[in-house]
Amino acid sequence: MSRAEIESFLKSFLLFFGSLGILIATLFYINYTKEIQTLNEQLFSEMRLCSFDLKCEKFEIGFIEPENQKLYTLYKNEEGLKSYYPIPNSQKYIMELAFSSQSYDMELQKLQEKALYSFLSILAVVFVLSMLFSVYALYPLRSALLLTQEFIKDILHDFNTPLSSLRLNSAMLKKEVGDNEKIQRIEKSVENILSLQQHLRAYLQNHLEEKEKFEIKEIVDKNIYMLEKNYPGIEFKVEMTKREIFTNRDAFLRIVENIFSNAAKYNRADGFVKVSYNDKNATLHITDTGKGIKNPKRIFERFYKEQERGLGIGLHIVKKLSEELDIKIEVKSELGVGSDFSLNLSKLIVR
Repeated sequence: MSRAEIESFLKSFLLFFGSLGILIATLFYINYTKEIQTLNEQLFSEMRLCSFDLKCEKFEIGFIEPENQKLYTLYKNEEGLKSYYPIPNSQKYIMELAFSSQSYDMELQKLQEKALYSFLSILAVVFVLSMLFSVYALYPLRSALLLTQEFIKDILHDFNTPLSSLRLNSAMLKKEVGDNEKIQRIEKSVENILSLQQHLRAYLQNHLEEKEKFEIKEIVDKNIYMLEKNYPGIEFKVEMTKREIFTNRDAFLRIVENIFSNAAKYNRADGFVKVSYNDKNATLHITDTGKGIKNPKRIFERFYKEQERGLGIGLHIVKKLSEELDIKIEVKSELGVGSDFSLNLSKLIVR
């Protein structure tokens, strides 16, 4: 299941099971208090019968001088249960029937065990029903996700023909008229569309199933090598040693590539992009001297963008892939100064 399906399943299960569990627990508590009341009434009734024939072994029988005790009334205290009855032809003494606290606690324990067994049995049934309900409720979401994924796959497939045509014709045009700024813009636009294709494909894949060990610095160096050719006016700095992580290589590459690309694209002409790694908290920092971000909290929202260029989905895909790989990503930015993206890789580092 995808992350969205798992989240939906857990929320549905917790809502259904939690609400029914609380309701059942409340009903059992009310029923348990009534059972105690019924037990008290039953014992009181047996005491009254015992006061007539004195043929009862479970109660202690005594004769005391009356004080403030009310006859035919059940008393409950730390010593247990007691009730008092008159003795025929006697004004000096009354009869006391007592049910010890130890015996009373044993009766209560029986009620508790019976109630707990019934509660757990019903809760187990509710647990199974909640699982079935959550799975059933997941089908519409799964159908919608599959439909969306198939739609995106079809679009990506249909991209190939016009993109191939554009690349072929731009190459032929370059041979006929020579290289110029317009042809370069066409080629750059094609490369942007190809990059978008790769991001969308990465978005659709389940990266949790394919993991491997690889060096972070190797990924960083390859990205910087490509960017240095496209952005000769920007200085790229790398301050880190070799560190191995265990995760999906392609997804991690997409994350780093997208952040690097934005850091270079929206940088100033004489700016720099600095990559550093903090060993203490296992965090990769990508810092730039670019334009800065007006609303850093919204930067990962789908279709949100602060520049005219782009579609506003690159960083949203970065956020989605980071969550999928269990990478905590944060951004700090100041307008006119630059931005710092931090990737916490503590859960991926190979110790």
